[in-house]
Amino acid sequence: MVGKIVRYETTVTRTETEALILENNLIKELAPPFNILFRDDKSYPYVMLTGHEFPRLASYRGKVDKRNHYFGPFPNSWAVRNSVQILQKVFRLRTCEDSIFKNRSRPCLLHQIHRCSAPCVGRLSAQQYGQDVEQATRFLEGDHGQVLAELEKEMQAHSEAMEFEMAAVLRDRIADLSSVLQQQSMDVVAEGEGDVDIIAVAQMEGMICVNLAMVRGGRHLGDRAYFPKGRQTSGDLLLPAEILEAFIAQHYLDDLAEGGAASTHVIPSVMIVNHPLRTSADEVGDVAENPPEYLQDLLSAQAGKKITFLHQPQGQRRHWLAMAEGNAKIALAKRLVETGGQLARARALADVLGLELESLEQLRIECFDISHTSGEATQASCVVYAKNAMQSSEYRRFNIQDITPGDDYAAMRQVLQRRYVNFQELPLEKLPQVILIDGGKGQVEMARQVLSEFGMDISLIVGVAKGEGRKVGLETLIFADGRPPLELGIDSAALLLIAQIRDEAHRFAITGMRAKRAKARTISRLEEIEGIGAKRRQKLLARFGGLRGVSNASVEEIASVEGISTTLAEQIYRQLH
Repeated sequence: MVGKIVRYETTVTRTETEALILENNLIKELAPPFNILFRDDKSYPYVMLTGHEFPRLASYRGKVDKRNHYFGPFPNSWAVRNSVQILQKVFRLRTCEDSIFKNRSRPCLLHQIHRCSAPCVGRLSAQQYGQDVEQATRFLEGDHGQVLAELEKEMQAHSEAMEFEMAAVLRDRIADLSSVLQQQSMDVVAEGEGDVDIIAVAQMEGMICVNLAMVRGGRHLGDRAYFPKGRQTSGDLLLPAEILEAFIAQHYLDDLAEGGAASTHVIPSVMIVNHPLRTSADEVGDVAENPPEYLQDLLSAQAGKKITFLHQPQGQRRHWLAMAEGNAKIALAKRLVETGGQLARARALADVLGLELESLEQLRIECFDISHTSGEATQASCVVYAKNAMQSSEYRRFNIQDITPGDDYAAMRQVLQRRYVNFQELPLEKLPQVILIDGGKGQVEMARQVLSEFGMDISLIVGVAKGEGRKVGLETLIFADGRPPLELGIDSAALLLIAQIRDEAHRFAITGMRAKRAKARTISRLEEIEGIGAKRRQKLLARFGGLRGVSNASVEEIASVEGISTTLAEQIYRQLH
C-alpha cells in the first residue's frame, strides 16, 4: 500500500462519529481496492398500512412516507406476499387502490372469498375496521399470543350476546391464525420476539460472504447473501470483526451518509453477529463483546432507539445464528463453484495467449461482431468481459453508415475506429488485454490496420474463424501479429470462454439489428406512398398499432383516420398489398 501512495489529504472532523460517516462516504464514492465494498440495491420490500380512515394493505418498495405505517424490511418479495396473504386471510384488510375503493357500489370478489371485510360499501364501521388494523399491526410486531387471546375473548362476548354470526367470523379468524402459526413451526416463530437481524460472516479460499437473515414479528423470513465487490489485496486475511463493521456501516448507515433521514423501521433493535466486534477503530487484534461505541451510538441515533448487539445469543436466537452461519457457508461454497469454472477458463485463456497478469481480475476482453440482413440495417456490437464476468453495462452498439451494403470489412474498420479513436484517454483498467474479432483473416486484417494507425499493440487482436458447420470447438484462432493459427479443440477451457463471449456479441448485435430493421421497414413502406407525411404516418401507426395493423385494415377503416381521404386510403391499401 505504501508504495502506491501519491499524496496525503487530511480532513479534520469534530467527532469519531463524523469521521465514520466521512469514511463511509469515501468508500462508496471512490471504491478503494484496500477496503471492503458491499454493493446492493437496498431496495427492500415492506408491508405497508396506509394512513387512511380505512387503511390499505400493500407491499411497497421505495422512499417511505411518514403518513403511512411500514413493517420490514423483508429479505425478498416472496416474504412480503406471504405476509400480505396471511393478513388478508386472518384480518381481511383491503388491498384495493383508493380510486377503486371510493367508487365501489357492491363488494368485490375478495369479500366473497373471505379475504376482505368490504369497508368500501359499509359492511363494517371505521371503528371496527380500526380494531382489525390494530390487531394486524400487533401481529406484524410479533404479539401473536395477545392477538389470539383478544380474539377469543371477543368471540366469547359475541356468543354470550347471541350474536352467533359474528362469533363464527371470529372463530374462523382464530382458526386461520392458529393454522398459520403452526405451519411456520417453532423453529421460525418465536413468541414475543420483534424485529431481529442476524449477520454471519464466512471466509473461504480468499472469498468473503456475509449472510443477512431477517426476523420480523418473530417470524424468520429468510436471508440474503452479500459478496464484497472489493477487498483487501495486501495479502493479509481480514478479521471477521473488520468485515462485520464494514458491512454494518455500509448497509445500515446508507441513508444518513447520503444526507437523508432514515426511518426507525429500517434498523431493528437487536442485531446478532457471529463474531465479536472490535472495541475501537484502531484495535485490530483486541475484540470484545461490545461493538465500537461510535458505531453503536450512530446506529442508535439514526434509528431513534437503542440498538443492541449480541454475539453469544441464547435460545431461539442461538438457533437463528447457527442457521445464518450455515447459509453463509453454503452460499460461499456455491459462489466458489460457480466462479471456479469461470476462473479456470480465464486462466486457460491467459496461458494460451501468453498474457502476463498479476490477477485474473485484470483480464479485460472486448469482442466485436457485425450483423445485418443482406446489407440492410447494419449494426456492430461491442461486448465486454471483465472482472471474470460479462459487464452488460459496458456493452455498446454502433450504427454503421456510409459503407457499401454487406461490406463486413468496412463495417469492422468503422466500428474499431470509433471505439478506439481516443484510446489514449482511457484509464488503464479500461484498456483491453484481448480484442476478439468474430471473423476470419479479412476482419483481422482490418483490425490490424486500424490498431496500427492508432499506435496500439496489434498482438491484442484475436480473430475467431468459424469451423465446419459453425460448431463450438471447431473454431480457429487467427492472430494479427504473425503467430500461426491455433485450433484449441472442443475440450479446451479457453475456447469455451471465447465462444461464450463471441456468442454474447452475436446475440447483442443481432437483437439491435432486428430492432433497427423493423423500425426502418415500418417507416420506409409508408414513406414511399405519395401524400403520406410524418403526421399522417404517425396517425396511421397510432390507430392500427403498427405497419401490420395498417396492412390488415380495409379501405374504409383506413379512410376513417383523420386526414386520410377515400382516394388516399385506396392508394395506401394498394401499396401495402
